[in-house]
Parts: sequence; C-alpha cells; structure tokens
Amino acid sequence: MIDSYKNDVKWSESNRKRIDLIVDKARKDKRIDDKINNLHDKVFEVVDCLKCANCCKTTGPLLTSMDIGKLSRRLKIAEKDFFNRYLRVDEDGDFVFQSMPCPFLGSDNYCSVYEDRPKACRAFPHTDQKGQMDIMHLTRKNAKICPAVSQIFQQLVKL
Repeated sequence: MIDSYKNDVKWSESNRKRIDLIVDKARKDKRIDDKINNLHDKVFEVVDCLKCANCCKTTGPLLTSMDIGKLSRRLKIAEKDFFNRYLRVDEDGDFVFQSMPCPFLGSDNYCSVYEDRPKACRAFPHTDQKGQMDIMHLTRKNAKICPAVSQIFQQLVKL
C-alpha cells in the first residue's frame, strides 16, 4: 500500500472517537445516504484500488454458494475441490478463504478472477449503497482497511 493510503488508514485508527461521533451524528441525518454516496463517487475518482489492495490482502469476503459455483466453474474444478483447496467454514458458519491474502490476488494487485469475483468483493467497501445507517458498523470497520472509506470519514468530519 502506498504511503498516502497508509496514512489514511492510520488516520482512521487514531481518530476512532471522531468516527464514533460521526456515526452518532449520522443516526439523526436523513441525508446520510446521499452524503456518503456522493463522497464515495468523489473519493473513488482519485483512489486507485490497484495501488492498495489492502482489502484483498487483509480481509476475506464471505462467499455464497453462488460465488463458489461461479469460481469453481471459472477454475474448471469441482465445487468440492474448490472448497477443499481454498475455503474453510468460520466460527459463524460462513464460507471464507483459508488464509489471506486472497489466493486470487496477484503481485501486481490484480485479481485473477475479477469478472467472477465474489459478491462481497463487488460490493466492497459498500459506501455506494443505500441504507448506510444499517451498515455503519461495517463502514466504521472498513475505514481501518480501506483508505477510500477513511477519506470519506475525513470529509464527513468537515461537513
């Protein structure tokens, strides 16, 4: 991860209380979806995920049955073999990768299965979705992983 992106993630770690205040304030803000969604668009005009890929290096997605089917077809292996090679069941009963970084992340930060990547990867970091208050706990966590989410919180501090 390049230095400026590392600084964004560090900002989120060291400003946990400010983020908590933003989250509390957002609970009363009927326009929070619009604010976060607009900031998402602005931030992703300048953030290059390929220079970071911290999400793929540190945080594995939950895989659905559909994800497993799609990925096993792409790799031309049986779903059982895909599971045995790449997955485990976590403490919540979810399908997750056995280890991180993601087994499909290349040294150039490109995803070798990008067109068929899991649903959770497609949606990450979720800041372009409606219903932000319902997932604010997740967004708060993602600010410690994703520099774009950290930048969104940094902008929310200014609003």
